[in-house]
Amino acid sequence: MPGVAGVAEPVVSPDGRVAVLEVGYGVPADELTDADRAALRAAAEGPGLRVELSGDACRRRRRAPGSWRGSRFAAVVLTVTLGSLTAAGLPLLTAIAGIGVGLSAIVAASGFLTLNSDTPALALMLGLAVAIDYALFIISRYRDEVLAGREPVEAAGRAVGTAGTAVVFAGLTVVIALAGLAVVGIPVLTELGLAAALTVAVSVLVALTLLPALIGFVAGRWGRRPARARTGGRWGRFVTARPVPVLAFAVAALAVAAVPALDLRLGLPGDGTAPRDTTQRRAYDLVADAFGPGFNGPLTLVVQDADAAAAARRVTATVGALDGVADVRTAAVDDAGRTALVRVVPDGGPTSEATEELIEEIRDATGPGVAVTGRTAIDVDTSRKLAGALTGYLLLIVGLAFLLLMLVFRSVLVPLKATAGFLLSIAATFGAVVAVFQWGWLDGVGVHASGIIVNLLPVMMIGMVFGLAMDYQVFLVTRMREEHVRGAAPVPSVVAGLAHGSRVVTAAALIMISVFAGFVLSDLPMLQSFGFALAVAVFFDAFVVRMTIVPAVLALLGRAGWWLPRWLDRVLPRVDVEGRGLVDGPDGR
Repeated sequence: MPGVAGVAEPVVSPDGRVAVLEVGYGVPADELTDADRAALRAAAEGPGLRVELSGDACRRRRRAPGSWRGSRFAAVVLTVTLGSLTAAGLPLLTAIAGIGVGLSAIVAASGFLTLNSDTPALALMLGLAVAIDYALFIISRYRDEVLAGREPVEAAGRAVGTAGTAVVFAGLTVVIALAGLAVVGIPVLTELGLAAALTVAVSVLVALTLLPALIGFVAGRWGRRPARARTGGRWGRFVTARPVPVLAFAVAALAVAAVPALDLRLGLPGDGTAPRDTTQRRAYDLVADAFGPGFNGPLTLVVQDADAAAAARRVTATVGALDGVADVRTAAVDDAGRTALVRVVPDGGPTSEATEELIEEIRDATGPGVAVTGRTAIDVDTSRKLAGALTGYLLLIVGLAFLLLMLVFRSVLVPLKATAGFLLSIAATFGAVVAVFQWGWLDGVGVHASGIIVNLLPVMMIGMVFGLAMDYQVFLVTRMREEHVRGAAPVPSVVAGLAHGSRVVTAAALIMISVFAGFVLSDLPMLQSFGFALAVAVFFDAFVVRMTIVPAVLALLGRAGWWLPRWLDRVLPRVDVEGRGLVDGPDGR
């Protein structure tokens, strides 16, 4: 067959009914065509034979994810929120421009660097959502300024100086959180984080430059102004009138949703976690039944010694005496006789806990002179490293959130409850992801449960959700603080803040949820779980935490919620995120 570099000797099962044949190609799997795969299947088929394919070569080119499905719903939400097709089109245009620049830079970088195949799609997912939301915030403020009687040019300047400043802060938090993934020390995670951070940064720049220019083109052709929604004010009065039961119910709901997270298992999906109707899964099951589940995930031991053959025999005897080993033998010795490969077949499958324990037992029994590798060992080690880095990264993000919010809101308790709410939404999201993708609660309705969670998901999700949570925190609570600084009592200031910002924040959250949910329809397992996780996280954080728990807590705290020690007030620099100095004067009052 064209492109085939070699064919290994077949391995036949003890009963002689199943054989495994490895075919090697001279080109990467991504360069194989459908014709190459058809030729492989045609060559293997014969009368009375059942042939199933596994491995990278049999995987077809995967279709693009469903991001633009969600953007259709986003267009509807923007039209309803802004009141005209013209105004709704601006966020979509700026999003396309920002995504185009960001993805072009990523594609250009791929010419010099080897990037993960999911990197552009993840950058597209996050960049599309934040680009639309940032433009929405600025346009909404612009329309408010025009209705207040200001000329379009002045209104655009004030919108960028107020809401645009908040966009800069919100975008900065997302960029810092995503770029901070580099501290975990895993190259693929660094690539994903930096690519997504670049796209978000471009989206912020586009919102501050291209969007005001586009506003200038369409000024005066906005159509009708939608009636201001009263839902936010009514909800604010409901929450602040009964803060204790509302707070208790919301926290209890998030806590219940977080319970499945206690069973979180990290790993990388493979043929054994593929849908049962795929040839990869059928091949995996055939091999597991005929040779044992460990045959699908053998371990490779690298032995280096002056007499590698003798050392390999000693290692084989040592490993063979361990529980959980189905087979162990020397696979190869190099021509110099100094390096040998030992092949170990575990009793358990590649993702089983027994195999993870066996890897550690082999390392303890053979010592540092023997390296344990292979895809199964690499997946286990990567998952453990990510799980170990999760706590440290979470503490870094929580600490950063507390400091940034303390600068913005000149308060100690507001940042404290904001970060506590972030932790609640993260825990509840982990629980929902485990229930759906590990326990299979939605299996059979278009969402495939692999039995494990992609090991990159928790750390990536913490970084992304942190930035998105700070968006809603800034846009809602800054208005509450402005009302309080101008003399309003604590409870009325909370109600006024919700009445002012709930419409835009609700629209922004719905847009993000729709964009992320579009990726659930993707056939890429990693993107499917990422899309679901981010959609659920935005729902929990925007509607349960920011629009329910936050106003309830502020109502309970009263004036103490805005307390800041005088010595700390003098030390902290003043950050005018909402541009109050532009509107009210240098003192912001």
